[in-house]
Amino acid sequence: MKGWYKALEDLVWLTQLGLNMLLPLVMCLGGCWWAVSHWGWPMWVYLPAVLLGLAAGAQNFWVFVKERLDRSRKDKPRRTGFNSHL
Repeated sequence: MKGWYKALEDLVWLTQLGLNMLLPLVMCLGGCWWAVSHWGWPMWVYLPAVLLGLAAGAQNFWVFVKERLDRSRKDKPRRTGFNSHL
């Protein structure tokens, strides 16, 4: 049963990571499409929208992975060696 729990936990983690990286890009492109179609903005506005979406996705990736690494370090018990009990 513990193996299934770990597999599902990893699947949820991977799904959340994918959404955290993809959603900012999709939202930036959607907002850009709306601005171009309703307000008549020029088409070159898509380039900054893509760059902004990719930067936000990269930042989300960095924060998500950093939290995951901190959590895994906290969960591991620290071994006490002969010279490290002080």
